[in-house]
Amino acid sequence: MFRMDPVEGRERRVAAPLEGNMAEASNSGPVLTKQQRIAQLAEQTPRMSFTSLAYHMDLRWLYEAYLRTRPDGATGVDGQTATDYAADLRGNLQRLLDQAKSGTYRASPVRRVHIPKGTGRETRPLGIPTFEDKVLQRAVVMLLEPIYERDFLDCSYGFRPGRSAHQALAALWQQTMAMRGGWIVEVDIRKFFDTLDHTHLREFLRQRIRDGVLLRLIGKWLKAGVLEDGVWTVGETGTPQGGVISPLLANVYLHYVLDEWFEREVKPRLKGRAFLVRYADDFVMGFACEEDARRVLEVLPKRFGKYGLQLHPEKTRLVPFRRPDASPDRSGSGSESSWESFDFLGFRHIWSRSKKGYWVVKRQTAPSRFGRALRGIAQWCRRHRHQSVSEQHRTLSQKVRGHFAYYGRLIGNYKSLQRFRHEVERVWRRWLSRRHRAGPMSWQRFSQLLKRYPLPVPTVWVSPLVVSSAT
Repeated sequence: MFRMDPVEGRERRVAAPLEGNMAEASNSGPVLTKQQRIAQLAEQTPRMSFTSLAYHMDLRWLYEAYLRTRPDGATGVDGQTATDYAADLRGNLQRLLDQAKSGTYRASPVRRVHIPKGTGRETRPLGIPTFEDKVLQRAVVMLLEPIYERDFLDCSYGFRPGRSAHQALAALWQQTMAMRGGWIVEVDIRKFFDTLDHTHLREFLRQRIRDGVLLRLIGKWLKAGVLEDGVWTVGETGTPQGGVISPLLANVYLHYVLDEWFEREVKPRLKGRAFLVRYADDFVMGFACEEDARRVLEVLPKRFGKYGLQLHPEKTRLVPFRRPDASPDRSGSGSESSWESFDFLGFRHIWSRSKKGYWVVKRQTAPSRFGRALRGIAQWCRRHRHQSVSEQHRTLSQKVRGHFAYYGRLIGNYKSLQRFRHEVERVWRRWLSRRHRAGPMSWQRFSQLLKRYPLPVPTVWVSPLVVSSAT
């Protein structure tokens, strides 16, 4: 049985109640009450460090963390699945609780895998913890999240409850429209999750967290190391991208390094308006004044270098993004392809005319994301070309719908969605043609096949937030 997880925004299991005192554990009410109390105290005392939080973590708390942990996720170095762990759930959770509070808990190294990052052969390393580590990390996140949700600023959107990438895009659209464009600083942090400094992270955490049990657990996860190709490595930097607690730690780190610094130290010194929109380690800055943008761009590498981070010199750039009719010549002439653009969260942002003739910022699927998605489809078709057409159609439809679900939520991207569907059809036909020696499948025959097995048609769905931002 499944229901929506308010934290992760996806379905989660509702397991059968455990025996004995765990019979009421499936009711998350007591856990939510504790979280509300922590949040209230954090809001009332913004400068206080919490010295006693771990006592909230009892068997019911761990059971709730277990329910919020994905059962179908990849397994860690021990190969244990959620089903294996549930075979003796009560015993496993009790043992985990005792070890966590007594200090005898030992974190397992994460299993490293690589996924495509974008264009070219560059990959992104992911660290997969064991299922038990995921449960305990989720339990700690449930303790820390109510505190930091009161501290984090509105400019931060990544991996936070009730916030999404589309809300970040809506905020970016609203502020660029309000400023009539301006100057955009597009920033790329080089290998952020691999270079996050443990010493600075501990200092940031101690500003709000002084609970020895929680700090000890986080320290063990940071030092657990990585297992790749049978080789175990441990470093003084980095937090595995893919761990349950990693997004929260990344947000804490950048909250102090970037968000607070920009809001409290940078903006008061600027001549014009400015804004910051951040989603995890991806962020852009907007400035009304070119001089402000250049000053901040000059000091950014120094600021990040102070905390062990580096900006990618080729991917970090200043983009003149003034509205075409607000540029010095005020002509707005030239084609859209000749105007400056920038990419953020998989969308390319560019000035264009609306149907009524007004200048608006349009968002289209970024070429790098379009190509990566299409390559993924092609690789899948190649590997599964010998499956039945109905099986291929079912999976391809799911993949296409998933693409549309993200890239179809913003107005102005319909042509990109249409083109993606057409390219998927071409790829599918090419690999179906290679199943037989008779030669390529004719378009006439493939068109007849599409009538029986049509791929999803793109529809642009605009969320209420985007609608309210556009009005």
